[in-house]
Amino acid sequence: MSFGLAASRGAAAYSAVGVETGVSTADPHKLILMLFEGAILQIGTAAIALENKDVPAKGAAISKAIEIILNGLKVSLDYEAGGELAERLGALYDYMTQRLLYANLHNSRPAMDEVTKLLTELKGAWEAIGNQTNQASL
Repeated sequence: MSFGLAASRGAAAYSAVGVETGVSTADPHKLILMLFEGAILQIGTAAIALENKDVPAKGAAISKAIEIILNGLKVSLDYEAGGELAERLGALYDYMTQRLLYANLHNSRPAMDEVTKLLTELKGAWEAIGNQTNQASL
């Protein structure tokens, strides 16, 4: 077993434990952060699989990332309350999904990196919102 494969399995096991122990105690804000983290982790796992030429693992990890983006992040959008911002985020999530499908079909690391960058930026903004909310409640 290569180091990259072992690292990705270790990361996946850690992620599973984190999700199992964190979900039951997380507030809605934390749950969204966990979705961002999960999608980023899956794309990282796909990148390692791509380097190791492990096509099934790459496809499985990309599929999981797409699932998190569409059935976690996008589904959580409140289009009524969020208005134009929610619509733009929904379109961005669709774009990310298209880029990940492209990455899977064409073994494109740059497409994976692009989605990781977008998710990381959104996660940072979401963390900042949480920090502002926490400080306001003090």
